[in-house]
Amino acid sequence: MNGAESVVATLVEAGVEVCFANPGTSELHLVAALDRVPGMRCVLCLFEGGVTGAADGYARMTGKPAATLLHLGPGLMNAGANLHNARRAHSPVLNLVGEHATYHLQYDAPLTSDIAAVAGAVSAHIATASAAETVSKDAAEALAAAQTGQGRVSTLIIPADVAWGEGGVVASPVAAPARRTVSDELVKEAAAALGRGQAMILVGNGALMKEPLIKAAAVAQATSARLASIGRNPRLQRGVGTPVVERLSNPASQQIKQLGEIRNLILVGEEPPVAFFAHPDRPSVTTHPDCNIIRLADVHDDISECLDRLAAATGADIAAVPLQQLVRPDIPTGPITPDTVAMAVGALMPENCIVADESITVGRSFYRQTAGAPAHDWLHLPGGAIGIGIPLATGAAVACPDRKVINLQADGSGMYTLQALWTQVRENLNVLTVIWSNRSYKILRDELSNVGLPDPGPTALGMLDLSNPPLDWVSLARGMGADGRRVSDMDGFVEAFRDGLARNTPYLIEVEI
Repeated sequence: MNGAESVVATLVEAGVEVCFANPGTSELHLVAALDRVPGMRCVLCLFEGGVTGAADGYARMTGKPAATLLHLGPGLMNAGANLHNARRAHSPVLNLVGEHATYHLQYDAPLTSDIAAVAGAVSAHIATASAAETVSKDAAEALAAAQTGQGRVSTLIIPADVAWGEGGVVASPVAAPARRTVSDELVKEAAAALGRGQAMILVGNGALMKEPLIKAAAVAQATSARLASIGRNPRLQRGVGTPVVERLSNPASQQIKQLGEIRNLILVGEEPPVAFFAHPDRPSVTTHPDCNIIRLADVHDDISECLDRLAAATGADIAAVPLQQLVRPDIPTGPITPDTVAMAVGALMPENCIVADESITVGRSFYRQTAGAPAHDWLHLPGGAIGIGIPLATGAAVACPDRKVINLQADGSGMYTLQALWTQVRENLNVLTVIWSNRSYKILRDELSNVGLPDPGPTALGMLDLSNPPLDWVSLARGMGADGRRVSDMDGFVEAFRDGLARNTPYLIEVEI
């Protein structure tokens, strides 16, 4: 057994089932090992950002890591934006990054780079293997690091001679550390703050899964507190049978108004809310200056157990929490607007579907119009680095082949990683992609006045325009093997959306909006 084979065998033994890959020369012994060692599904992506975006989607839906296989430092750099998103989503991701053979590094060949430095921007754990005999132990430790708490990005750098070297052995799994327990004193402090009124429980990350969310809703009901989340969570379980959760608006000015009366903010799996960007003469912190903020449970803590104790401390009745009932919008007709497409999606989305949402400006009506839809999962963009939607949907579909995945996708950000459509076709994934074709970086046009530039000139506006030449998403999809259709009114959208839902293969709808 060589080092590469021992790594793959160790990961398979520890339960890793999928490897999203874009390998190069230095990783070919790992590629061969994936062929020789049974038990790991290999998913080829044509760009490294697609690799890591898909690994993120897979991790969010399974709660466990996939492996990624990346080519040297440049491959890791290409993967970086969606690793940033995975880090912000607290997704368990294990990167295997090839390196030149150790004796070759001294020659500074063209692809030589400081891989560990690149990995440091996104990784909680970084290691470089030194020998074929011990690389499997390095892999087991890196996997355990990825599974710490809710999840982390972990990177193992594997030199080529370590991969091809003989003497590899299968390492025993390394147990991830147990989730941390919140102190009784902190639970008492949070209960007392809730008792003072003007309170909000802000839930995020693992607290947005159905069972802990019901516990948080019970506490909110018992203390007359508001229950809210921010608008960019890794995974939110919602729809019929889940509690109703207020959503804080992304625009800071609106968020400041929503939080204006709050004087006691209890954070459960979330950080204090701040503005997405700094704007001239506007505050960065969106809570009131007199707000008392209590960090009750960190994202990596045992959130569910903490909420059990908070419910007991506040006399909350978990069984009495009102849950969302089925409420569907009417199916609209006429022109396409952000409101009408949101109504149509809310009216038609199927039970148990997964929504990967990178809608940006078009998507601001979706939360309201889909609240009463059948139970579903909604995946957001926690890290703000655009270009995740298509690969995120890809990874979610690999994780959950029996569920419909709907990707609500802005056209500008979709162009960053559209290669993932090819992977969807290659893997025969059940994904419906809906492209909002406004042919601009509209969010940036809207931001011009916010940053003090209300009268931009033609050069500035031209940098935000995607209409010259216009993007043809239907042709792009067909070029990658996927069927598609362009629509320009609501009747056409509803017909195409129903058609896409009925298929079990990749399908794309370009919506002129």
